[in-house]
Amino acid sequence: MTPAVKNLLIINVLCFAAFFVLEHSRGIDLNNLLGLHFILASDFMPYQFVSYMFMHSDIMHLFFNMFALWMFGCIIEQTMGTKRFLTYYFVCGIGAGICQEVAQFVHYSMLEHADVAMSLNGLVHGQFVLTENGAMDINWWSTVGASGAVYGILLAFAMYYPNNEMFIIPIPFPIKAKYLVLGYAVIEVLEAINRSNDHIAHMAHLGGMLFGLLLILYWRNKNKRRGNTQYVSFDSYNRG
Repeated sequence: MTPAVKNLLIINVLCFAAFFVLEHSRGIDLNNLLGLHFILASDFMPYQFVSYMFMHSDIMHLFFNMFALWMFGCIIEQTMGTKRFLTYYFVCGIGAGICQEVAQFVHYSMLEHADVAMSLNGLVHGQFVLTENGAMDINWWSTVGASGAVYGILLAFAMYYPNNEMFIIPIPFPIKAKYLVLGYAVIEVLEAINRSNDHIAHMAHLGGMLFGLLLILYWRNKNKRRGNTQYVSFDSYNRG
């Protein structure tokens, strides 16, 4: 267990425990306070670009994100070093939030200009809830979870160790990391296009991968200019 991954796991678990306890004992919704609200909403605060990464909607949401963080994050932290890994993690997470905000703004603009009849009494329209007077309650739309940062870690794993073969249930044969992550990216694009109302932040997932890609390319170009060959291939790392 590498130090940054260990501490990120602890913080995420503690935040989820605080969310669960406060919601059931005092009626305080930490996800509403710390989740990333739509930038035009009255509940939006700039710190939410960071705090949303440590909040999760339920135990399975937390488990799968933390499992992926542990499984791939330890290898990437050993590869990058702790300081650079933390920089990468937060850049991916914040970048994911930015992309999600852009997607929400586009959706919001389309709804505002759409020639549709909006019913009253809290009817769900797309991913917005309507108030009693028919206006969109944009405070209802918020994002939580470390998925954007985790998808960035998956992207890093595929870039640094592209030929590592992995078994994914129920596929009966190994898949190289570069093809696996490419498949995940394609699925996220298709899901974002075809299933915009499934309450999953697909654009945040893609945003984490995009910002991770840009940061890794920046570091690689910087290392090349300095003649630095810091990163090894997966084969030498795994079989040495």
